[in-house]
Amino acid sequence: MAEKRPFDVLNNALNNNVLIRLKGGMELRGTMASYDVHMNLVLENTDHLENGELKRKLGTVLLRGDSIVFISPA
Repeated sequence: MAEKRPFDVLNNALNNNVLIRLKGGMELRGTMASYDVHMNLVLENTDHLENGELKRKLGTVLLRGDSIVFISPA
């Protein structure tokens, strides 16, 4: 199996639902619309989660790459 580069993983996540944890513990779930070389992300239809439960709907958000702890398929 070919080794995957980080940007290959991000390309595969485009237009798919992802779960993101930010520094400070905030978790967001949404559809990854785009990213750049700094790993800044745009999420659409974003939900703010608390303990895995929906806390509120945020819509479209821009996340700074340096605030992201992990990105996972949702």
